[in-house]
Amino acid sequence: MTNKKLEIKKLHKRNVHNNRYEFETLIKSYPSLEEYVIKNKYNDLSIDFSNPKAVLSLNKALLSHFYNIKNYDLPKENLCPPIPGRADYLHYMADLLADTNKGKIPLGKDIKVLDIGTGANCIYALLGASIYNWSFKASDISNTSIQTASNIVLANDNIKDSITLIEQKNKNFIFKDIIKENDYFSFTLSNPPFHKSKKDALEGSSKKVKNLSKNKKTKTKLNFSGLAHELWCDGGEISFINKMIKESYEYKNNCLYFSSLVSKGENLKIFYKSLKEINAKEFNIIEMTQGQKITRILYWTFLDKKEQKLWAKNKFSQNIQ
Repeated sequence: MTNKKLEIKKLHKRNVHNNRYEFETLIKSYPSLEEYVIKNKYNDLSIDFSNPKAVLSLNKALLSHFYNIKNYDLPKENLCPPIPGRADYLHYMADLLADTNKGKIPLGKDIKVLDIGTGANCIYALLGASIYNWSFKASDISNTSIQTASNIVLANDNIKDSITLIEQKNKNFIFKDIIKENDYFSFTLSNPPFHKSKKDALEGSSKKVKNLSKNKKTKTKLNFSGLAHELWCDGGEISFINKMIKESYEYKNNCLYFSSLVSKGENLKIFYKSLKEINAKEFNIIEMTQGQKITRILYWTFLDKKEQKLWAKNKFSQNIQ
């Protein structure tokens, strides 16, 4: 077993968002963005990141310009994710797959990924299908979110055959009824709700809005950050990830790697303990940094190094990067 921390200082080297946004170029890809572009105190072009409409418009422009994802739209109440950080998760998992594959990133639809809690935005599947041409099964407990995500996927012919959406009808489970007996995934991913209650979510949204607007009198709107199931669950991320860890044992032969984002570093020792209890062969942390924000990918596997390489040899496509 290992719990070594990998030091990551900035966005992944393959992340196309490492440089400042070129708003004039983005406006050409998505003209409606122009309405929200302003000059900041440094006289640079930017948007008001505390304005949900502006953030959604920026996301539409980024997806159109960099990923050829069109007709991307979300109801105003849904979570609108930051694209750069979501892309980073995929790039680092691609590196992890390459480690088992003689340093080569496996591409194409033979690489199957399970996205737990895809949300209405379906962002990981959209990005992963566009960047690496991977196949995704994406689940969510909300039928409404599944329908919204389906509309986005079906509106994009270039990736619609790469993404399958499925509703998790039993909220007590994460993998059960989603992973079938003959399913094999190169990895699972998840961005779990990390608040433990509506009160915590409101406080988090309030802090986020105030930091972005620099206006301490800004009125907090909960829908700035998303719907209830996107923001919190009983017990927060500790409960959710621990449940995921325990369930993963039942599907240890169906997945090469399991993974999840971890918001709070102090929770890691709890997850390490749970992983040792279920005899995970290997687990590790990848630390990602975007600006002042630090996010961690926790991943684990029930295969030793030799078995991981055998999995890659048997299941990865020859189409590699």
